[in-house]
Amino acid sequence: MATTKNHYWKYFALCLAGAIVYTFVFGRKEAPQPSPRDYPAIAREGVLRAATEYNSISYYVDGDTLSGFYYELIHSFARHHRWRLELTPEMSIRTRLSGLATGKFDVIAYGIPTTNELKDSLLLTIPIVRHKQVLVQRKAASPADSLFVKSQLELAGRTLHVVEGSPAILRIRNLSREIADTIYVSEVSHYGPEQLVAMVAHGDIDYAVCDEHIARALADSMPQIDINTDISFTQLYSWGVSKQSPILLDSLNHWLETYMRSDTYRQLYRRYHRSQ
Repeated sequence: MATTKNHYWKYFALCLAGAIVYTFVFGRKEAPQPSPRDYPAIAREGVLRAATEYNSISYYVDGDTLSGFYYELIHSFARHHRWRLELTPEMSIRTRLSGLATGKFDVIAYGIPTTNELKDSLLLTIPIVRHKQVLVQRKAASPADSLFVKSQLELAGRTLHVVEGSPAILRIRNLSREIADTIYVSEVSHYGPEQLVAMVAHGDIDYAVCDEHIARALADSMPQIDINTDISFTQLYSWGVSKQSPILLDSLNHWLETYMRSDTYRQLYRRYHRSQ
């Protein structure tokens, strides 16, 4: 009798262990992976999630008011669709792109240069603005100032500071080939272009590269900087959405094409790009 009971308990233990293993291996449900949303999913929730950069042109807090060229533009688009806007200021270009890929953001509402490399990984809207990359340096202390760069050829052997992951890096590498000499690039994390310009002005670094519209916006308050050496030709800048969001892209393009022909848009542009 005891032998029969022992066999019974062994059999029960084996069955129980098998059930546990089966449940662990086959019964677990994989947590759904976040993915980019397209227009229908955004419309159902009524919330548009966008990323931009915090600076004095794109998006900033003025007292108790939110302001900025890209902020007002994306806010107008969301309001047109009666959606609530969730706007995240994100200084890291790579974080903005990864957030778009995982569905954290629906749109990058910040100027993205329309390069072939970026077109391979994003859907880009129609161009919104035109800008170029410029060298930011301190004005010459004397005619013999060896730090002052007068032309692109004199960039040989210099170290240019850029925001980590900036599209300007590719242009600098191409420029290095064009002048047949080495131009060093230092990628700076945790800082945006305005901080890099301030670091140049205060002598912490000698050279930075950023978009012309940001450099011009800071030139009046930092008269010691020089921004007259171009790094790139004038480029077209767009917003970006995931390749899985083609309907959202169509909606953005249709709205932008109409809105950018309006007096409201022209007034908005002049307010933030007075010197352009």
